[in-house]
Parts: sequence; structure tokens; C-alpha cells
Amino acid sequence: MTAELVALGSGALMAYHGLVYPAVLRQMASRSEPRQPKFQKVDRTQPPSIEVIIPAYNEAPGIAAKLRNCAQLDYPAGQLKVSIIFDGCTDETYPIAKRTLKELQDEGLSTAALSLSEWHYNRGKVAVLNQAISESTADIIVLTDVSAVVEPDALWRVADEFADPDVGVVCATYELETEDSGEHAYWSYQRWLKEAEASVAAPFGAHGAFYAIRRSAWRAIPPSTINDDVLIPMQIVEDGYRAIYDLSLVATETEAASRETDLRRRLRIGAGNLQQAIWLWRLADLKKPALAFIYLSGKGLRAFTPILMVAFLLSCAVLALQGALLAQLVMAGVLVAMAVNIYEAVTDGDLPKLLRPFSAVGYALGGQVAAFLGCCQYVFGARKPWRRAADNTGVPDFIHPLARMGKRVMDVTLAVAAFVVMAILFVPLAIIIKLDSPGPIFYRQYRVGERLPDRTNLFLLTKFRSMRTDAEKHGAQWATKGDPRVTRIGRFLRKSRLDELPQCLNVLRGEMSVVGPRPERPVFFERLEDQIPFYIERTYGLRPGITGLAQVEQGYDEDVEDVRSKVMHDHAYAMQLVTPWEWFKTDLSIILRTFVVMVTGRGQ
Repeated sequence: MTAELVALGSGALMAYHGLVYPAVLRQMASRSEPRQPKFQKVDRTQPPSIEVIIPAYNEAPGIAAKLRNCAQLDYPAGQLKVSIIFDGCTDETYPIAKRTLKELQDEGLSTAALSLSEWHYNRGKVAVLNQAISESTADIIVLTDVSAVVEPDALWRVADEFADPDVGVVCATYELETEDSGEHAYWSYQRWLKEAEASVAAPFGAHGAFYAIRRSAWRAIPPSTINDDVLIPMQIVEDGYRAIYDLSLVATETEAASRETDLRRRLRIGAGNLQQAIWLWRLADLKKPALAFIYLSGKGLRAFTPILMVAFLLSCAVLALQGALLAQLVMAGVLVAMAVNIYEAVTDGDLPKLLRPFSAVGYALGGQVAAFLGCCQYVFGARKPWRRAADNTGVPDFIHPLARMGKRVMDVTLAVAAFVVMAILFVPLAIIIKLDSPGPIFYRQYRVGERLPDRTNLFLLTKFRSMRTDAEKHGAQWATKGDPRVTRIGRFLRKSRLDELPQCLNVLRGEMSVVGPRPERPVFFERLEDQIPFYIERTYGLRPGITGLAQVEQGYDEDVEDVRSKVMHDHAYAMQLVTPWEWFKTDLSIILRTFVVMVTGRGQ
């Protein structure tokens, strides 16, 4: 009964958001007064000043084309400034930009409006925008991505829109050069949605590829902002200005998004949607019913759609296992759609027309799962400094994008299940731990996490306490068989691995994975790095795990030689992540073997 209620409730809300809301919005848009022509064409002899601001972080593949596109913009040089701000790039973006600027000058093109500014460390996109806009003296600010190109007359179109003093935001429409049918279908829907929203009240947010704002209407955004292309324009709309969605102003995305790039973007969108739904609650002002309707039924509800989707699929899976025919049909359709979309991604070929709708559905489902993970990262505090979805650092990622996405989905699913188990067992375990020996219930300790190109993360690992509080009064040391420091209840917790349950919180925060290399303590890490070749590389691009191949093969470490042999297993595990199927088989095997250890009490 509970599964049925969850399926019906979540399904009804998703149906309202995906079917009823667009249908009602279409009717409202058709009944609204057609948009009048531009207020007036701006005086060509006295046009407003415009500054184009382009944040750039590791944009080596596209920066030359962007500079050429900017050099071809038709607007009076004295009234135009194009600021390209290089935000601590670690690749060749800035040298390429300087070479391109010289080439443009040699070709006789005007580069007087182009300004290159290099920051030597990465501050983040929000910091770039806040500082650059606050220092600008232009009447109009244009914000655009490196990967987007526009027609030469784009700035004149922008200036004409701002001739109306009530206009505070001008949004371009968005086109893709990619041929992925699922992505094309998604963005076609998004374009239609923004056009309809603009007809009724205002487009909710802009395409970050290219949009313009009135400088005097701008307000700085919080440093923790995720989706700046929503918060900046909607703050201006919140203050009473109009937002225009100009279909004649087209920004074309030239960068073909890989599946991994698209996954990162969807993770970011999911977290950003939840953040902006909370921050922009004032838009639900019933004094402005049309805008309130768009906020509550559109972006506001959309922020929770990934959570509803996961709840719907899980409840359908439960009902399908119970024999419900409709649930079985739903799950079959989901599996077919995902399989078609994965097939298109792997083969990189054209699909028959009959299968393209399935690919579009699969793309949408995959996007919702990624957005759900983004919501989890936001809720549980896994915030990272801004970086591009396609980070062209030249450092290859050995993990297949589908394996990376599947691994995170599995992590969140198992961590949520572990959290439920921990919630059930917490009270009796807490009482027994306190009665067995003096000290806290939990044991917290810093561990070395994922290694990245520019840093190695540290995080605070949480476990149920299984040793006396004075266990390391003589300094850090590894646990041994029959270790006298282990308490009576601690011996049971360690054998059953129940002491690891609180680490589900580390997994949900994105600090750990369920399966991965063992997270080592910093004091041991430095010593092991010196004594064991390739030790530090074992967590490169890979989060440490609660369990892992080395753990199930060998158990706990007692000395350096144990760690030395474990490193071999860690690198062997990393090699299985190159393909999705090998990853799935390996992780499933490790999880099942860990479960056997827990049930049989073979832990140490």
C-alpha cells in the first residue's frame, strides 16, 4: 500500500509538471497579447555602451574561435568593450588567446575592444562575474560562454531591446551543433518552454550561452551561487523589470558535449535548481499571479522532480516485484529507453527514427538521475569550487562516464539503504557502546580522500566507536588481530562491519564511495608514500571506499607489507572502471563478498 501511494503521489506531481503545466502554459501563451515590436530602434548615432564579459577557465579548444567571433561583432568601437577574464587556467587558454589576438591584428581586423585579463589562481565564475560587473561602467552587460557564437548584429539587437526602459534582461535563444537526438529533443523543449513563459510573464532564467542585463538593475549574487544564469536575471525580474526572450537573437553552442560533460552539467543543474527554488521564493508573490504560477509549477516544482522520479521508480520496482502488471510495464519501458540511449552513446551513430523517441526518454531519465545526485550533493554539503562542465585540462579521465555515473547512482542508493539500517539500529547500538566503555558513540578521524590534479582532498570519516578512548595514547598504530584496545561491543561491530555504517553519510556527501581504495590516515599516508611506489596514485580521480577489492581479498592492514600488497589490488580495481560492464561486475562481486563477511562475522 505504501509503495502504491508513493508511486501515485510522485507520478501525479510529475505528470502535473511535465504534462498539465505545459498544456496550461500553452493556453495562457496563446491567449496573451502578441508581443509588440521593439519599443524603438536605438539611436545609431548615440548607442548605449556595452561590455561583453566572458569568464574563461581551461577553454583551450574554443578560445580562438570565440575571439574571432567577438572581433566580427558589429558595434561602434568607442561604445564596446569585450573583457575575457582567464580565471586561473591550467592549460594553454591564455597563450592561445594572445596568439589569436596577434593573428587578428595581422589580418587587419579591429581588436581595440578586446581586453585580456589573466588571474593566476582560480577564484570561481561567481567571483569573476561579481567583480567584473561591479567594476563595469557600461550601460548594458552581456554575459556569454566561450563555446557560444552569435551573429555579427547581435549587439545591435540587444541595444534595440534595451531602448525600452522597463526591460532589464534580454535572453537569446539557444541552438546546438551536436547531433545527439536526446539532447536535441531536450533543448527544443526548453526553448519552447522559455518562449511560452516569456509570453505569459517572463522566461525563468536565461541560457548561459548569451544573455544581457541592464547594468543599473544588477545585484551581486552570493558566492555560493550555482546557476548564475538563473539567479542574475531573476533577481532583476524580482525587482520589477521585464525579461525578453528574443527568438531573433540566436546563440549557437559549438562545443559537442561528451556524456561525461553532460553528466557534470546535469549534476550542476540539479543542485542549482534546488538552490534557486529556495532562494527565489519571493517570486511566488500572488500579487503577480502569472509569474507565481510559472515559479511554483515550473522551476519551483522542477527542483524536486528528480527526487520524485527516484521515488516513483523505486516504488514501481517494488510493485513490479510484487507482480503489479502496470509497474512491470513501466519498468520495462524505462529499461528499454535507457538501453537505447546508452546504445546511441556507445555506438555514436544515427538511430532509426522509430528509436529516437526512446532515446529522448532515456536521455531525460538519465538527466533526472544525474539531477538527483546533484540535489544530494547540495543537501549533504558536497560543494566544490566552480569549474567548467567540460574541463579541458588535458588530464585524461580513465573512468568511463557511464561507469562514473552508475557508480554514483549505486553509491547513493546503497548509502540511503545503509542510513535506514543505521537509523533502526542507532538507539540500541548507542546504548550498548556507552554502557560497554566510557567515551563518545561515534569516532571521527581525518582521512585522505580523492586525489585531483591540483590537490588531494581530506575529509572527516565517521564510524561507531569500537576501541577505548585511550587507544592511541602512545601514538598512531594499526589494529592487530586480537587487539586489546578493542572493546567487547567493538569486537562484534568490527567482525560484522557494522562500525562502518555511519560512513554512509560520507558517501552521501560525496567524500567516499561504497567501493574503492581504503581511506588512509594522513600520518600513515606520508610514510607509505615514501615506502611504496605508486601508492599515492591509487586514489587518483577515485574516491576511497567503505569496502573494496583489497579489503575483501586481504582484510585489515597490520604493517607496511600488507599495504604494499593491497596497492596492487587497488590499481587492479581501477582498471575495471574503464568499461561500464567490467565496473558493474566488479563492484557487484565486491559488495556481495562484503555482505558475506558481515553475515558470517569474518571481519577483524
